[in-house]
Order: sequence, then structure tokens, then C-alpha cells
Amino acid sequence: MNSVPSSHTLVDAYGRRIDYLRLSVTDRCDMRCSYCMPKGFQGYTEPEDWLSFAEINRVVRIFAGLGVGRFRLTGGEPLLRRNLVELVGQLARLPGVDELSLSTNGSRLLKHAAALKQAGLARINVSLDSLDKNCLQQVTGRDSLDAVMAGVMAGKAAGLTPIKLNMVLMRGINDHEVERMAAFCFEHGFILRLIEAMPMGETGRNAAYMRVADILPALAARFGLEPVALTLGGGPASYWQTADGRNQLGVITPVSQHFCATCNRVRLTVDGVLHLCLGQEDRLELRPLLRGGADDDCLRMEIVKAIHRKPEKHHFNEAPAKMVRFMSQTGG
Repeated sequence: MNSVPSSHTLVDAYGRRIDYLRLSVTDRCDMRCSYCMPKGFQGYTEPEDWLSFAEINRVVRIFAGLGVGRFRLTGGEPLLRRNLVELVGQLARLPGVDELSLSTNGSRLLKHAAALKQAGLARINVSLDSLDKNCLQQVTGRDSLDAVMAGVMAGKAAGLTPIKLNMVLMRGINDHEVERMAAFCFEHGFILRLIEAMPMGETGRNAAYMRVADILPALAARFGLEPVALTLGGGPASYWQTADGRNQLGVITPVSQHFCATCNRVRLTVDGVLHLCLGQEDRLELRPLLRGGADDDCLRMEIVKAIHRKPEKHHFNEAPAKMVRFMSQTGG
């Protein structure tokens, strides 16, 4: 192990530079995606334990000062957080915030897309696992297709681009729809991202897991896709594109071909827990520090020390039942 780095950089013990923070603003959602949140779940964080906008601003300012330039607002469904547009405007103006993006299920985008863009949001990722109304209702627990499609098109009209549509592959549920989804995305200039379900809690372990590799060859042949060295955002996707370069497809394979060696991100929950790895329990409790009088230097040093504890890799393959925390609790 290396010695703890200086307080002006975020590099972990394995030499990985951390430059991306995913920030949950709520653990509540208006959908119940089968791989994300258990049916009937009511164990939400109490609002008094949520980080306030002022506390979120302070955390982002400190991370930005440590060289983190990419920030993504997540949930639950982040657009359920009251006055989120106001928070976007505050964060977008902070020095060092190079890119501010949003992950959403799209159900409320029609109302908020234009205001989000005006406030300084750069782009959006939208969860959309099916273009079939009945299939999507099976996955999300509600009749959501029309609202999501209206939201996606509103995001496009507002200029929140490039828009990435995230499709979690589930064998026997939506795997037959992948070609249709790709054709839809290519027609509208969206980037489809195929994602393997992660064994986060019982919901994730019961998500009809399917490897991207099982479907990628047929998809590549159908659309003439070739692997390319593209970096589209700060996430872990590897990309394929058509020969003319007009259409891109991203694949995210956290289970079958993990990308831990290049991990550049950490996650902050709505109640101020900094998770250092999606598949481990290593964490830093920031809320007690924020509300206990810690100054910025103290917060900065605690964050630097925590990053140095970031695990080398997850253990989804070796111990899939280890992670009892499910995805909506972690922050997307």
C-alpha cells in the first residue's frame, strides 16, 4: 500500500484517480423496478436526515476542490426532490463543476426538462427497459411508457444531449426487445446502453441476469457495429458504433467483465453516506461531520482518507449474497 496522499488530490491506494461523484438526492421513487426496489418497501430515509441543499453544495464544493469535475444527480427518482431545479442551478455555478448530469426514470421530465437545461444541467440518462407497454409495466410496477416517452422527447427538445437510454438486460423478460430498442435509439440520436443486472440485495439477485455478451454479436451484425475507443461521460461503459460513426451503443458489464481496475467514482446517499464501492460496505459517514461542526479542512481530510480505503474490487461473482443493500438505497 502507498502512503495516504496529500489533501489536494483524490487518488486511492491502487493509483486510481477519483474524478466522478454520483449524488443521490432522494431514495424515493414513483416506480418499483423489479431489480432495484423490493415490492412494498417502506424503509425510506426520513426527510430530516436528508442532506440539505446547503450541505450538498458544501460537499460538492469540497469534492470539486479535490479535482472531481463530474457530478451526477441520482435517486431513487431525483425529480421527486422538491425544488431540484434550484439545486441544479446552485451546483452548476460552483467552481470546478465541469459537468452536471442527471439519471432519471423520465416520468417527470416533460414538466422539468426545459427548466433543468436552463439551470445548467448538461445531459440526462433515462432508464427505459422496454418499448412494450405491458413489459415495462411488469418491470416498473406501473403503466409508465407514455410518460417516459414524453419525458425523453422533452429532454431531446430541451437540448439535454446526448441522451443515453439505460436498458437492464433480463433474460426472458426484455432480451427479445434489444434490436427494437437499438433501432429506436439510432433513429432518434439516442445512445442505448445495455446493462447487466447487479446482485444488489435480493431484488438484484432475482433479476433474471443475462450477460451482454449473449446478445452483442447478433446486435453488432444487425447494425454493423464495431468496438471503438470512445469516452462518453465519466462512466464505465465501453462503446460500439456504426461504420459511419453516427450511432453509438454502450455496454456495461459489472458482473461478467468487471471494470474495477479503472473505477473512478464514488457514491453519496441522500443521508450523507459516502459509499466507496458499489459492491462493498466500505463507507464514510459525512452527515455527522457536516452537522457536528467540522470545518472544510476536516471534511477534506476525511474524504481523502476514505478514498484511500476504496476497495480494489467488488465481490459480486465470489459472494453474490454479500450485498444486502439494494440499488435505490445506494443511489443509482
